[in-house]
Amino acid sequence: MLLEPPENLHLINSTRSPRSIPWRHMNYDKATQLKKQQDDFCARVDTGEFEGLGNFPEDLKWEALVDVIRGRVKAGFEVHVHCYEAVDLDALIRLSNEFKFPIAAFHHAMEAYLVPDLLKKAYGGTYASCGVICNCREREAYRTSEFAPKILAENGITVTLKSDHPLLDSRHLLYDAQQAHYYGLSSNLAVAAVTSNSAEVMGMGHRIGYLKAGWDADVVIWDSHPLALGATPVQVYIDGIPQLKDPHVARKPDAFQDVPKVPNFDQEARDAVKYQGLPPLTPRKSSETVVFTNVKSVFTRSGARVQKVFSSEGSELGSVVVRDGRVACSGQCIQDHFVEDPNVIVVDLEGGSIFPALVSYGAPLGLETMNQEPSTNDGTVFEPLSSTRVPSILGGDSAVIRAVDGLQYGTRDALLAYRAGVTTAITAPTHSKFLSGLGTLFSTGSSHKLEEAAVIQEVTGLHLSIHHFGTPSVSTQIATLRRMLFQPPDGDLGDRFKQVLRGKIPLVVEAHSADVIATLALLKKEVELEKGAPIRLTITGGSEAHLLAEELAEANIGVVLTNPRPFPHAWEDRRILPGPPLTDHSVITKLVTHNVTVGIGTLAISSARNARLDVAWAALEANGKLSQEQVIALASKNVETLLGANIDDDDTDMVATSSGDLFELAAKVAAIISPKRRSVDVF
Repeated sequence: MLLEPPENLHLINSTRSPRSIPWRHMNYDKATQLKKQQDDFCARVDTGEFEGLGNFPEDLKWEALVDVIRGRVKAGFEVHVHCYEAVDLDALIRLSNEFKFPIAAFHHAMEAYLVPDLLKKAYGGTYASCGVICNCREREAYRTSEFAPKILAENGITVTLKSDHPLLDSRHLLYDAQQAHYYGLSSNLAVAAVTSNSAEVMGMGHRIGYLKAGWDADVVIWDSHPLALGATPVQVYIDGIPQLKDPHVARKPDAFQDVPKVPNFDQEARDAVKYQGLPPLTPRKSSETVVFTNVKSVFTRSGARVQKVFSSEGSELGSVVVRDGRVACSGQCIQDHFVEDPNVIVVDLEGGSIFPALVSYGAPLGLETMNQEPSTNDGTVFEPLSSTRVPSILGGDSAVIRAVDGLQYGTRDALLAYRAGVTTAITAPTHSKFLSGLGTLFSTGSSHKLEEAAVIQEVTGLHLSIHHFGTPSVSTQIATLRRMLFQPPDGDLGDRFKQVLRGKIPLVVEAHSADVIATLALLKKEVELEKGAPIRLTITGGSEAHLLAEELAEANIGVVLTNPRPFPHAWEDRRILPGPPLTDHSVITKLVTHNVTVGIGTLAISSARNARLDVAWAALEANGKLSQEQVIALASKNVETLLGANIDDDDTDMVATSSGDLFELAAKVAAIISPKRRSVDVF
């Protein structure tokens, strides 16, 4: 049981200030005094001293904490502590020694990897760390690291992984194990982190967590190695009873049956500890000419699609020469361009690939440094449909906010995304209800706004949201949007809606419910009939968009799925298409096969870096329904097109991976090729 009690046991729960430590100590002291009174009472009973004994000393307020000190909580080894920072870990460990109670696990424990020796000093020995992989970068989690599971395990700490459901979808807990393995945790410990280790930490290791005779028979048969990206259940047995009828499972390559090969991140893990969780992320720039050797494939963008321009299938590995940030040639061309010049950098990709860089959308990348810390973020825009009026100095209800004005550069999440091949992001002003404002396209790898190509496009599309929850009503939100389209007001907001009506910028509406999406499709048709010209409408979110796939294609409405593996966070998301093994189609393939233009994004700022994994997962779930080129476009060209970014194909960043291509877990980003900045960043 995770103790996050009210007042009396608040000391078990982590707080965000060391000033709470005296209160923790005081509570333990009170419980210790009560325990002593109880022990004295029982000792007198044992010796027959009943005169003046009175009632047994008890206080419901302190009962649970007394049991903690007695070691009675879950067989004496099951106190669970929700704790993030090293300072709080230290406080709890000192308390555990002073009052002699054991701790089963520290949950979240984002900074535990920085102080593994401290964990070993806890009363009763070394305990477990239950963490999540790179969760939102809150202040207390600012120094979190993807290498934490690897570092803790190497220091003899039991590692378990948790979903923090519903913040993270518990259906894909195995995905956390896959990421932990990708970043260096050994394969056996990565699997144990979501099976046997978790069972032991819960005090249930005698019944679950192992495939043993006599244990509870909950068994999953996977279509590939559990640590292979996109591993999908073929069958689930609970008490020996199969749970899936006619499961839909993609055929995976034979290599997926083995433990996946992963990159070597030893140096990065050492740097995470050396720099106390904040290793430098700024890449080094290259010379004018960079030669990539042993290249397996090259993809480029052409018009509205991505195409493969080189493949080593049936031939030798190729090479790519880059001059001033632009590809001079690719294929078997090194002999024509390579000059024995000490200023030329040669990068061996060892069977890697070069492909268009990915773009992120959905999370407030570039507008947020620390989650829930207002002083580090851009803040929330004024809401014209709320009871609080927009200030007249801002222009009143006709004001429209530009995300470009609030951009922050050099944030850790942006730089990590850049190093993972997500070199640009489209972000809109942070809002809470109806109107957001104007999106912008920027470079995730730039240090500040004045750098060349730091802002790639100041204004992309006009963003707003229509939800079933909150105020005002959905019908009021639709009525407001209808009025804006048919009678644009004076001022900046009206001018932007006029641009929408002229097809200059897209109208980007976050909507999840199929009912709302259908209403928007009808409104688009109504406007186009009245104005006699098409408008560009893009739906973001789109949890239930698959229900209208044919109608969206007919209406020429695109969809950016900000959760490519949908989860019903709210009632308006309830009719999701779960994908394999429950359905043949994923939401992506359902829309694409009906000729809907689809992009994918993310809602979690820390997950922006995982766009490459999301793309690879989408390809695996598609089971051949999508080509590699179509899948790459999901997180690059399609997102830009749907959200109003106009980037010349020749100015598109390129990503070079070593030891594998975009779709292989073994691949590691080796370099970013930037034509706009006329440079190559080598990692």
